[in-house]
This record gives sequence, C-alpha cells and structure tokens, in this order.
Amino acid sequence: MKALTIYFLLFISFSIYAFTAEGVRTITGTVVAKEDGLSLPGVAVAVKGTSSKVLTDNNGNYEIKVPDGKRTLVFKYIGYKPKEYSIGKESILNAVLETDNRALSEMVVTSALGVRSAAKMGWGMTNPISSGNYKFKSEDEPAFNTESYNAINENRFMEAKQNPLSTFGIDVDAASYSNIRRFINDGQLPPIDAVRIEEMINYFDYEYPQPPNSDPISIQTEISTAPWNTEHLLVKIGLQGKTISTDNLPASNLVFLIDVSGSMDAPNKLPLLKSSMRLLIDQLRSKDKVSIVVYAGAAGQVLEPTSGDHKQTIKEAINKLEAGGSTAGGAGIKLAYKLAQENFIKGGNNRIILATDGDFNIGASSDAEMQRLIEEKRETGVYLTVLGYGMGNYKDSKMEALADKGNGNYAYIDNISEAKKTLVNEFGGTLFTIAKDVKLQVEFNPLKVKSYRLIGYENRLLSKEDFNDDKKDAGDLGSGHKVTALYEIIPVEVGNYCLAKVDDLIYQDMPEANSKALTNELLTVKLRYKNPDQKDSKLISKPVLDQIINWNNTSDNFRFAAAVAGYGMLLRNSEFKQNTNYSNVINWAGNALGKDKEGYRAEFLKMVKSSELMAKDLLTSSEK
Repeated sequence: MKALTIYFLLFISFSIYAFTAEGVRTITGTVVAKEDGLSLPGVAVAVKGTSSKVLTDNNGNYEIKVPDGKRTLVFKYIGYKPKEYSIGKESILNAVLETDNRALSEMVVTSALGVRSAAKMGWGMTNPISSGNYKFKSEDEPAFNTESYNAINENRFMEAKQNPLSTFGIDVDAASYSNIRRFINDGQLPPIDAVRIEEMINYFDYEYPQPPNSDPISIQTEISTAPWNTEHLLVKIGLQGKTISTDNLPASNLVFLIDVSGSMDAPNKLPLLKSSMRLLIDQLRSKDKVSIVVYAGAAGQVLEPTSGDHKQTIKEAINKLEAGGSTAGGAGIKLAYKLAQENFIKGGNNRIILATDGDFNIGASSDAEMQRLIEEKRETGVYLTVLGYGMGNYKDSKMEALADKGNGNYAYIDNISEAKKTLVNEFGGTLFTIAKDVKLQVEFNPLKVKSYRLIGYENRLLSKEDFNDDKKDAGDLGSGHKVTALYEIIPVEVGNYCLAKVDDLIYQDMPEANSKALTNELLTVKLRYKNPDQKDSKLISKPVLDQIINWNNTSDNFRFAAAVAGYGMLLRNSEFKQNTNYSNVINWAGNALGKDKEGYRAEFLKMVKSSELMAKDLLTSSEK
C-alpha cells in the first residue's frame, strides 16, 4: 500500500511537471504592412478563445504564451483588416496586415474639451502597458476625462526690422510625442493643446557633431526651402550636448518619489511604473545610491539610501508597492528634497525622480505653491526629473511645470519600450545635467529676412533682455542630449504671408541696417549656458551664411525634422500649415528614415498613416 501511495504521488508530480513544461508554448514573430513591408508597432495580438493578449513593440515584434490546444492567433490594428493565422509546429509566426480604409467607419466622435474619442474600435483598446500587455476596457466604461493641458497660442510671423531678435530657452523634453502616440494607439486624435511641436521634433535622435572644444555644446545649422511653401525658407538649428560615458558620470544620489495613491491603481500606471524603475535600477553603479519615498494619504520613506550594487534590495522595495488612498503630493516632495539634501554628493548628480499621473489633490497641491517650493530647492543643487504615467486623469500641465522649475526634464511613459528609451538608452541625458539655463537668441538680418516664425517653443519664449540676465531660469541640457529648433523665414523679396500690419513708429525712425547687414549673413545664433555648479553664464556665437541647400540634397535629419513639424501642424490644425497634408508628411518622412536603429522613425510613419485615416473619417462624418 505504501509503495502504491509513493507511485501515485510520483505520477501526480510528473503530471504537474508535464503540464507546466508542455502546457504552454511561446510564439514569437514580426508584424508588417502588406503595402510597404514596414513593421507595425502597437498591433494587438491575441490567442483566440483566451484572454491572452500582447502588443507589438516599436520594431513590430511580439512574444505571446499560447496554451496547449489553442491553434489560432488574431492580429488587430487601427486602419488595417483584422487577420487570423493558424499556429503550426514552428515557434515563429510572422504576420502581414492589409490596409482597410473602412476600419474607422464606426468611430464615435465627441467634441467636449477638444478630445475626439473612438468608442467602437473592435477590442476597445487603450494604451500599452508593461511587458507588452494591454489593458482592454469595457464598452460600458464611462467616458470620464479630467486630463489637463496648458493652452498653446502658436508663434506668429514677426517682422525682422521691428523685431530682429528671437529668444527662448531650450526644451529637451519629449513627453508630448509619447503622449500623442498613446492617443493614436487608442484610436484617437490628441487634444490640440497636447501637441507641443518642439517636443515632437526633439523626441528623435539626430546626428550632430560633438563639441570640438571645451564647450559642452556644439551648434549646427542647415537651410533649405520650406517643404510646405517653396517661396519660404526653413532653418534648422541643432545643438549637441557633450556625451559622457556612463562609467565616467559622477556618482548619483537619487530619490525615487513614487505616487501610490488610489489614482495609480491601473495596469498602465503603478505596474508600468514599477517595471520602469526596475530597468533604471539595472543601470546603477556601486557609487550610486537610491532612496525611495512614497505618497498617498501621507508620505513616507520605504527605502533608506542604498548602494547601486544592492539591486535586489532596491527591487524588492519597488515590488512591494501597492496603490491606495488620496494624494499628498506636496508632503512627498518635501520629504524627498529633505532626503536628497541629507545625502547630498558634492560634485555629483543629486536628483529626485518623481513618478506620477500628476493628480495631486491633498496638501500643498496648487501649481504656484509647488513651483515656488521647487524653485527654492533647485538652488541647493537638487534637480527634479518627472516621469508621467496613465490616462483619464493625467495632469500634463502640472508635471511639465514642475520639471521646468526643477532644472530637470519630463517624459511620458506609455509603454515599457518608452521606459527603456528614457531610462536605459538615454540614461545620461535623463539623469545628468552638463549645462543649465541654456538660452538661444537668434538675430535676423533685415536686408535678407522680411519676417520669421519659430515653430514650437511657445511656452519657452523669453524677452530679449532675459538672454543676458543670469538670474533668469531656462532649459537644461543632459549628457548626449540633442536639441533642434526650426524657423520658417520669409525672404525680403517674397510677399507678406500672415504678417500682421504694424504702424510706423512716431517718435523714432525705423532702425537702419549697418554695414554688417551687407554681408552674406542670414542670421546669427547666440547661445548662453552655465556650468551646473556656476552662476555666471558663457556665450557662444555663430553667424549663419545665406547658403541654401536644395531640398533633395539636405540631410535626413533636416527632412525628417520638417516632416515631424508638418505632422504637428496638422494635429494642431495650424493656420500656418499652408500646403502641408498627410500624404506630403508621409513622403517627407519616408525618404528620411536614415539608419533608424531603434525603429522610432518607422513608428512615426505608421502613426502618421493612422492619423490620416482618422482625419479622413472625421471629415467624412462631418460632411454627413
């Protein structure tokens, strides 16, 4: 009897092992478009007859667990025909999807708060979350939306004679682009004020030369015709921050300030946040140290300063976090700064990393109060990086302001691939500042330029007097960061376009051009910056000659940046879009993909194509 019992237990154990080992198989593959063979990011892949669903990454790749007995994968993507594939004996299954112009015919459009929403989109998809999984919402879910964005009033054309100087602080943030991608993946066109064109342009990597001397920043320029109006010129100004290898970066004193309030209790919030932080932890070195502060109904410390070589200890503290309660964001920020200052590393990188949906609702929560606190604390040398998560109650306006005042940057994390881009690929730029209060001032030659318009940077504009005022805060540049700015120029020989009439001055003559204007200089770029530990700025100046390159001979960087700007103007329905349309943007970007190692430019192309389908459907619906 005893022997039979042993045999029975062995049989049960073997059966459990066999089910675990053979009950599930892993299928991988790539999804591409039939029309051009390019990979499709954001495709929903499901095992038919189960709730198992994943999302393709930026390169169109997927990996999914398939239970034994299931033989079909279903592929769905906005603007493409759904397709089913039978699973064979192979573990690799590649899919090809065909465009379906009727795919958006059931879109439901609302105009409240300027947000267009898609309600009947097959699987009711929202945005990507960690590990390639997807949150699927019920059609009965209420359309509750309290997201907030600062209003943007587009820059207009300025007459060069009366306004020869254009001054602004740089912006290395890229949150707007990934947030727009979240809307597009959700089957929606984004709210107009969510579209910050400079952040869209600066999301992408451009090949600019490293600084040739002791300066931490190099300046590169390129001029051609504006693709949306060939009578106008487009000037690209590119800045390249000096790249410092991770091993040579100073020691970091990091305080993770993590929102664990009830509003973070969603798969695309706290779970994705925790996955993001684990990626960052893997980049830490023994000389780095991390503390963790959380806040909900109250704020508290959950991890004392811990060396970066104790990665498992830090991860275990992250893994234990759970969401619940109201949001005492102000108390959390104060405690985080206190910890950062107590463990301050002289000459090191002292930084708070705030991860939240921005929905502060208890304590020191007003934007003005928060900003004053952070402005005060940045003077101690502790900077602030903001990582945004989630949707529905997302407070973009608040988080952008906090990062701006805290001498840090702001990223929106919509999926685990974006977390990798921000916290792994761009580790140095995200976390280590090489130049602070970086300002640009461009002076236009009135003998060559009738008027000009800065594309984007509306919330970074400065007065001309601010350029030489070292007390005036501006943007900060991280290791390896790149910044791109575009100006549309109307030459003197071209007629006026969207230029408001300004009366002649009564008490003084119009300023006369001097002998310098008679040269072949179109403009001069001036840049001011401070070293992170200094209060006095340094000046870099570069004259730019009137040397126009034929559009077809411009760099991939130039044409792609122009395409991104054109896409932004379409999303904003800009009065300055002129001859820009989706077909043109697709053509400009498609011929400027370049090396594109990470597939970000190809992903952009797919976003534009999806947006075109949505825009056509909106137009068709409005005409009925």
